[in-house]
Amino acid sequence: MQFKDKITLAFSGASGAPYGLRLLEVLLAQQFQVYVLISSAARVVFDTESNIKLSANEDKATEQLTALFNAQPEQLKVFGKDNWFSPVASGSAAPKKMVVCPCSAGSVSAIAMGASDNLLERAADVVIKERGQLILVPRETPFSEIHLENMLKLARLGVTIMPAAPGFYHQPQSIGDLVDFMVARILDHLNIAHTLTKRWGYGDKKQ
Repeated sequence: MQFKDKITLAFSGASGAPYGLRLLEVLLAQQFQVYVLISSAARVVFDTESNIKLSANEDKATEQLTALFNAQPEQLKVFGKDNWFSPVASGSAAPKKMVVCPCSAGSVSAIAMGASDNLLERAADVVIKERGQLILVPRETPFSEIHLENMLKLARLGVTIMPAAPGFYHQPQSIGDLVDFMVARILDHLNIAHTLTKRWGYGDKKQ
């Protein structure tokens, strides 16, 4: 099957797994091919926040998420944190778009410093150096001066810093509505059409 495009979606150990999982669901439904990166801490968060016990084996994790979201064959691929032969590790093969959702303060720091000690950090480094689009969704409060300095450094490099801070003007009725607000903003910046929420100043209803 021909997919629209490739996108890298990474989950770090911050709280906020429902945001990333909903984003993954929407991207797959819109026929994007998604390379998924999941840290060890993120697997703990998956279990804690979404009752998903994701395997540490990348092939088994791929099978789990493919089944969970009814994805097409080859549409979703999970890569382990030490899989340096994955496409996302190389500027010649990595997708030009990457989202880290949720993004821990530790991952923000490592990406800002160019650490590249694991595949998530390396993939982000590749997108920055190749002048691609990188979106980070930090979920931390309050932000320390260290956090803010790291985010400012990345913003100056063209990285989009989009804290998980949903609005309320759309009168959310559920946690799902709050999640969709953030996912909608991410999709807007990826230039992907959606009808997840109504827009400010318009009368269109959520579909």
